[in-house]
Amino acid sequence: MKTDILGVSFDNVSPEEALAKAVGFLENDGADMIFTPNPEMVMLARRDAEFMEILNSASLLIPDGIGIVYASRLTKSKISRRVPGIDLLIDLFGAIQNTDKTLFFLGGAPGVAEAAADKVREGFPGLSVVEARHGYFRDEDDEDVIAAINAVKPDIVLVGLGFPRQEKWIYRYRDKLDTRLLIGVGGSLDVLSGKLRRAPKFFQKLGLEWLYRLLRQPKRIWRQRVLVKFAMVVLYKKMRGEL
Repeated sequence: MKTDILGVSFDNVSPEEALAKAVGFLENDGADMIFTPNPEMVMLARRDAEFMEILNSASLLIPDGIGIVYASRLTKSKISRRVPGIDLLIDLFGAIQNTDKTLFFLGGAPGVAEAAADKVREGFPGLSVVEARHGYFRDEDDEDVIAAINAVKPDIVLVGLGFPRQEKWIYRYRDKLDTRLLIGVGGSLDVLSGKLRRAPKFFQKLGLEWLYRLLRQPKRIWRQRVLVKFAMVVLYKKMRGEL
């Protein structure tokens, strides 16, 4: 089932269903794509037609932000709960450890992907991260990055280049990459590496991770303004009967 939020068509799935789909993709030919939009990404997609098309072309589009869940309650197809991208990754690691499935970490500042790989190997001893590479590369380096990925033929590539760069990069090169699954992971590599601390469970359960990040990084207030704009657009669309 799909839920349309301002033109972005989310998969209405539980965390368990999202995991089952992700694992199932590993048996497909070609590269499936998983993206995890939040309200900020949805608002960008309204201004960027290419980004909108890319998001809606995903094999699985999960609601990462609590604002998406709240907005869905004004539609005919409510999303019961959010599916945080970082939680899907951790569940996926557990599901494929002690199998022959392999991962490639791409993104973050120099050293972050490598640190994330080390932490994941430590937490999931039966998991194979075949290579990790930072995301500080230029467009003219894309072919070298593609060659590095194809040299090890990973089943899964986690791409943490920040949106919309990571989604556009995945979409542009999906047919050139020798892999089964490409996931846009945003800042998850920073969390996995220990560089960033995730919000305590209390904030997670209430869907207030955004508030925790704001309290720790007050400068984010300028980015958080988009949440207000998102809510206003959703309410306006509801009043006009367009949801």
